[in-house]
Amino acid sequence: MPKAMKLKGSPVDLNSYKVSETITNRHFQEFKMDEFEKIHLPESMKPFTDLNPVATKEFVLDDNRGAVSSLPFLEMDGTDFYLSVKGIGSTTNPFSRQLLGKEEICSLLKDSRLKEKIVNAAETAPRYLTGELWLRGSPYGGQGLEHATTSMRVSEMADLTSIHGFRIAPLVKIVFLPEDLENEVKKIYWYRKFRGRMVQETRLVPSNVRIYFHSGSTIGGNIKSIFDLFEIDKNDKALEFLENFVKSGIAFLTLFTRTLKSNMDGTFSGLDFYDVWLDKDAVLAPDGTIYFVDLEGLEWITVEEKKISEKIDDQIFRSLYEFMYAYEQIERERSARFGNSADRKIQFEYLLKEALKDDEVVDLASEGQSLKLIVGNILAEQHLTKEFPILDR
Repeated sequence: MPKAMKLKGSPVDLNSYKVSETITNRHFQEFKMDEFEKIHLPESMKPFTDLNPVATKEFVLDDNRGAVSSLPFLEMDGTDFYLSVKGIGSTTNPFSRQLLGKEEICSLLKDSRLKEKIVNAAETAPRYLTGELWLRGSPYGGQGLEHATTSMRVSEMADLTSIHGFRIAPLVKIVFLPEDLENEVKKIYWYRKFRGRMVQETRLVPSNVRIYFHSGSTIGGNIKSIFDLFEIDKNDKALEFLENFVKSGIAFLTLFTRTLKSNMDGTFSGLDFYDVWLDKDAVLAPDGTIYFVDLEGLEWITVEEKKISEKIDDQIFRSLYEFMYAYEQIERERSARFGNSADRKIQFEYLLKEALKDDEVVDLASEGQSLKLIVGNILAEQHLTKEFPILDR
């Protein structure tokens, strides 16, 4: 039996607390998943609650307010998934590069009792949730119910991890902070107070490896160590990894048409990206598949039929460079390790053809020296099909 992959990254110990209020993804309601029904907080948050932790577990940091279990929790379709917690607090002042220490936190508080508890608490690595309004729908260092609800709606659209080929890291549960704890946290703010409910998202992710930002392990930063972590030790494995990367990457670039629906009034709706990006908001599975993580940044947009072609172009161009940059790093590492170098364009065309064999939305067509994506849609509306040149030979 293969040994479970242990994720690498900066370790962080989180205390687990039982809570009474959760919302469960409809796909996971039949399963007992106790760890996904707890809140997970750093030791520095102890002064804010009278609750006693039921356990302390080691995670690795992910993004600036998240953490991932170092070992997997379950397997789906042959892929191991890890517990990801969004909303564990941040280490850095939102308005400077200074670390958030006791002095900074206490300077924001009017509550002398809470100040005293923080001052007298044992010295630990500082990480705090705050009540500062941040990113429209979330508190700084934490997560808001509004954003988590958006994530849940998107996650429930999926067939566990796929929306017509667009792969997601599913949100399993929305876990509410107890109101006593939430009220204490909301006393910390610099300018604007967050007034919604505070929650954590407990999610399933295939790794903590991102494309370029928000992780210690990225394709753009340390591709060699990623090959080692994922045990890509043969050329065949590297080519399979690239093929899965291309397949899921093209699905990422064409999300709108994979979710297209007619409003029966001359307009069409589909999912688009809002303030989220391929290079920082997606993670890689060990087989090369891209899974989008930060689902709160997906939103339904409505466009007139005549604007669909423009929207397809816009969505592809929005992430095309990040996709191709990451592809190039993987291909360079494959070539350096295993040789078998091929002409760059011939190799990419071969992988596109293999990756899109069974795609339900995108096909390929040659026209002279140009290779084009034929971007269809899940409605099978031929008149809405769009051609996009992906390669010039």
